[in-house]
Amino acid sequence: MVDRALHIAIDGRELAGRPTGVGRYLLEILKQWAATPSTHRFTVVMPSQPPAALTALGSQFTWRVVPDPVGGTWWEQVHLRRALQRERPDVLFAPGYTAPIWSPCPVVLTVHDVSFCAHPEWFGPREGLRRRTLTRMAARRARTVVTVSQFSSREIQRYLGVPPSRIVVATHGAPAVNEAPAGAASRIVLFVGSLFNRRHLPEMIGAFALAAATVPDARLVIVGDNRTSPPIDPRQMAADLGVGDRVDWREYVDDAELDRLYRSARVFVFLSDYEGFAMTPLEALAHGVPSVLQDTEVAREIYGPAAVLVPPVPAAIATALDRLLNDDAAHQAQLAAGRARLSSFSWNRSAALVMQALERAAR
Repeated sequence: MVDRALHIAIDGRELAGRPTGVGRYLLEILKQWAATPSTHRFTVVMPSQPPAALTALGSQFTWRVVPDPVGGTWWEQVHLRRALQRERPDVLFAPGYTAPIWSPCPVVLTVHDVSFCAHPEWFGPREGLRRRTLTRMAARRARTVVTVSQFSSREIQRYLGVPPSRIVVATHGAPAVNEAPAGAASRIVLFVGSLFNRRHLPEMIGAFALAAATVPDARLVIVGDNRTSPPIDPRQMAADLGVGDRVDWREYVDDAELDRLYRSARVFVFLSDYEGFAMTPLEALAHGVPSVLQDTEVAREIYGPAAVLVPPVPAAIATALDRLLNDDAAHQAQLAAGRARLSSFSWNRSAALVMQALERAAR
């Protein structure tokens, strides 16, 4: 698409520390670019030293550290912009909602969802205003806005005023199939994701308590940092429902432990009022674990028959959990539907679409 090698800058903030959502998305994109022959070169700008695993991606990647203990808005709007002025890239890839408003080069911006616009009540006044203002300004100035579902594309058009001609939908990819099904012996229900109020923790734990009454060896494992506001204490909630000794909450686990948890689970549960995509149910499917998801527009688009879709009502959730925990035929049928859906998602295709957007922006 371009007749010359490009110098592509990347905002690598989300790769620092303990990468979750956006950081894991960016890492998958970088892995694909590292594995694809190209004459382009990449400069990843970060507020702290990258882990050794990142620096091993390949010689086409240069890592520029612009130190900052927070790596927040000031770093992005001032330090990252100054780094771009020094590096003089052809284009910037900003994978996490915002970018320097006065960027000295064209920007391709990924906006995963606009929950802060669609549901401002979920955010504190200052944080919500910051997100809405910076994302709207960055999206309107970006050469291209990448998003992860048709649902999010419509929301971006509605709330950010970006025309469809400037939006590229590049869905998340599915992980490589790595199944080691737990089989009938396992009774572990797994949730992975940051804990937000919109993800219905009370209903999930309440449903587990109902299901656990008829499945004596069932356990619920919750993995994710607690970002609920007003705060919800999952341990106390489980104790109040009489299942405190059967609910295990971990704020963070490394990739090896996460892989082990997926392999040991029988059912994955993820209930959310609003998501741009929801990647962890795909990870569960790749490990041979069927999902129970809240029935929403985006869940129908991305997962459809590959998941059991339920309303956020404990009784309905408990019925779905009980069926997948106890009925081997139902479990296998649901898993087969999930496997068929996995082939629709490819990180290679996602990375190629983002690269095409970057090449167009740099022309």
